[in-house]
Amino acid sequence: PAARLAPRTFRSYLPRSHRTYSCVHCRAHLARHEELISKSFQGSHGRAYLFNSVVNVGCGPAEQRLLLTGLHSVADIFCQSCKTTLGWKYEQAFESSQKYKEGKFIIEMSHMVKENGWD
Repeated sequence: PAARLAPRTFRSYLPRSHRTYSCVHCRAHLARHEELISKSFQGSHGRAYLFNSVVNVGCGPAEQRLLLTGLHSVADIFCQSCKTTLGWKYEQAFESSQKYKEGKFIIEMSHMVKENGWD
């Protein structure tokens, strides 16, 4: 007989009444639309969104990277459920004009799907 898959449980569930972004690979909730800061970011593999806060993500070690807007200390973030790398967290910005990004998260559009009430 076919093995039964255990139901997936996520660490955090966002309210159904809110427009949310979820992992396109496993549908784990990632962020509420209200946490979106900007849609005009560039990820490693295309367009990306900047969020104030996210859920159900893990964080790798911080490293310095030279991005389009200068040198930053960033840590890759991944989906806690399926382990897909989603983007990164800005740990430190070295230019004063980029300090607003510190503590914020980039998620690439190719890894997100919109759910709940977008019509």
